Amino acid sequence: MKIELSTTPTPQQLCAISKGIAAFNAQYMQCDGEFDSGCRFVITVQNEAGDIIGGLQASIIWSYCLLELLWLSEHTRGLGIGSKLMQRLEEFASSKGLHQIRTETLDFQAKPFYEKLGYQVYGELADTPPGHTSYFLVKNL
Repeated sequence: MKIELSTTPTPQQLCAISKGIAAFNAQYMQCDGEFDSGCRFVITVQNEAGDIIGGLQASIIWSYCLLELLWLSEHTRGLGIGSKLMQRLEEFASSKGLHQIRTETLDFQAKPFYEKLGYQVYGELADTPPGHTSYFLVKNL
């Protein structure tokens, strides 16, 4: 037996793990979405020059969407672009039959933004990372 850590996993490694857990989970629950669990996607915003000035990265897990990253360049914040990205995400998730969107944010990041959009805190971890609080939020679609 060989145990190996890779910080640059190959598509084959990722696929083997994803297919393995999907096969195990299939014994207990049906796949109720269009995509396999683990499908990752992005929604980006570009300026007139074609530069990416913001976007989000998300993945599908069973019947929900996991918002992993949301970023807007400094000069685009406060202009409603983040809300438009989130609206697009919610529309996409709903159209694919997903039931929730979940995300995590730190105390100095976007908790009020998500709450304004209807997300609710369902958990928090104090001093994680040290000196900060992590908040876990969900919105049912």
